[in-house]
Parts: sequence; structure tokens; C-alpha cells
Amino acid sequence: MKVSAVDLFCGAGGLTNGLEAAGISVEAGFDNDEDCEYAYEENNDAEFVHKNLAKVARDEPTLIGEYLDDDADATLIAACAPCQPFSPLNHGKESSDHAMYGLLSHLAAIIEVVDPDFVVMENVYEVRRAEVYEQFIDKVQNLGYNLNPRDDKRVYCPEYGIPQKRRRWVVTGSKEGRLDLGTPPITDESDYPTVKEAIGHLPKIKADGEHHPNDWLHTARELSEENLERVKQSKPGRTWRDWDDDLLLECHKQDSGSTFDSVYGRMEPDEPAPTITTQFYNLGSGRFGHYDTDQNRAISLREGALLQTFPEDYEFAAEYDDLGITKYGQLIGNAVPPDLGEIIGRRVLEFLRGEDRQTTITDY
Repeated sequence: MKVSAVDLFCGAGGLTNGLEAAGISVEAGFDNDEDCEYAYEENNDAEFVHKNLAKVARDEPTLIGEYLDDDADATLIAACAPCQPFSPLNHGKESSDHAMYGLLSHLAAIIEVVDPDFVVMENVYEVRRAEVYEQFIDKVQNLGYNLNPRDDKRVYCPEYGIPQKRRRWVVTGSKEGRLDLGTPPITDESDYPTVKEAIGHLPKIKADGEHHPNDWLHTARELSEENLERVKQSKPGRTWRDWDDDLLLECHKQDSGSTFDSVYGRMEPDEPAPTITTQFYNLGSGRFGHYDTDQNRAISLREGALLQTFPEDYEFAAEYDDLGITKYGQLIGNAVPPDLGEIIGRRVLEFLRGEDRQTTITDY
């Protein structure tokens, strides 16, 4: 059976890649960031459309539907509106004045016009507390979509085979019955995928900014002498308390410093990684140090992509210098993990075939 889909706010194509792996036909991905085009089209069988979706919702909402195949068995709108207004990095601050706060409302307007059979919305776990999210849910339900229950929306990535402690919020909607994600495929913590399983096979590199000759994305940011010494004194899963006193930052000497245990820390090899953010390449942005004490560096760009479950040959640019390291971090860290997209896609197809509609994910 054919499901014809469009991916809104598609970024570098993580969600599209997963949906296509599941057997969903993604016709196009829409995004306002031109830097996403190469990665999106090079790795996926879909067209990149450079559009501001807020303007599309206001001025040409029928455009999205023009990309869907009328002869398909079902249609799907999948979307991950930018999460910055709802990110935990806001530390609970009011964000309704953020420029991207209203994008969920624009998404609802597009859904109303296009009227797809299925809707999928993925975002950060904290989106559930936002007023604009509640408005989105009310709107979509009023349009006749049956939505998965609240508990089913909670996604803890290790339970879905993704080697990082990322928490997401996934809304699935169907006009015919209720489409649930169901029981996660991994329920025993001892079976969670690990950092070492994901990146341990990659060749060793140094923290000197040089690219590995076989993969230029396998590069780690150069460290200052002080930071190099800090990571040398760091142990997997431990904190800056293992350092010599002369390496401590001013914040560590204050009472508030106790809340920053993970900064400059090394990952643990036999556990899932921490959430891969857009600054995972920066040693001082979290527990992003490589677990191997013979590799004194933050994880490489390729390692971050693998922890996000991008295929190992996924290309984000034609040449390294086409984009800066900040942009690579954004493309990788902001993406929907492709493996999560694949599970969602398989659930849609299972539902469409009338198989196991509400309770269990199988063999993923």
C-alpha cells in the first residue's frame, strides 16, 4: 500500500530518511533553511522545497497538497516545527514572544486545508506545556483526527533503539481509528543501545580539527591546551571534581557549580549518550567527551550523527568547507532521529493494513 507524504520543517532529512526506510513515499520536504537542501536531496528520494511555512500557511496553503499523490492509498503530513521556543534550555522561561512560537498554529492551518489521512508531529518533550501546543491539539481534534493518548506520546529514545537519552513528544493522528505508537520495542534497561555500540568502530582521531582521510565528517574540534588537560583528567561518567584545582572554572568554585556535573565530562561507553544537542561538538556544552581515554576530545561530527542514528554514509554537504561546524551541529542536533522516523512510518503502514492497531510495536 502506498502512503504519500510531505515532511514540513524537514531540516537535513532525518524524519524523511526514516519514513522512507519504513516504506513511506515522501514526495517533498519543506524548510526555510537553504543549507538543508544538499543533505535532504542527496540522501533521500524526495524534493527539497525552500519555503517559509508561515507564509505558505497564510498565502498559499494549498501548495503542500499539490505535492501529495492523489492515487496513493493514504496521505500523511509529518512535521517537526522548530523546538527552540519549547526547549529545556530555556529553563522554563516564558517564550511566547519567540519568533517561531506560532509555527504550530501555522501547521494546524495547513492540515486543515490539505486534509491528509494521517498527521505526525514530533517535538521536544517540553512542548506539551505550551499554550500554542494545546491550541494545536484542539484544532486537530476538531478537524476529526483521533490522536494517540498522552502516555503514548512520551518517547524515551533508548526504548526505541536510539543510543541517546533523548526525550521527545510524538503526536500521531488518524481520521480512521486511533493510531498509537504502542509499547516500545525495548523495555529492559540492560538492552538499551550504547555509545560504544554506535561509535566504537570508528577510527581514532585527535582533537586537532583535522579530518579523517576516509570521512571528512569524522573530525573533532581543536581544543585549547587547558581544555585538552581537562579532558585528559576526565573519566567516563565522572565530573570535573577529578581535575586538578588549577583547571577548575570559576563557576565550579561556587555553590551553583554543583549543578554542572556533566560539562566537559566524558560519555560512558556502556550506556546511551546524553541528548545530542546542536553543540555536541563542543566539549564545554555538556557530557560530550569521547569515552575512550586514549582519545582526548569531544565527539566528532560523524559520531554525533551516528548517535542520532543517521546512516554512516549520510552526507551533509558536498565539501566540508561548504558549511561551518556550527551549521553541521545544527543540522545534526536538530534532526528527528531517522530510526524514530522509521518506527513511526511502520506504525502508519501497520495501521493502514489493519495490523495491531493500538498496542504493540513489533520487531524493530
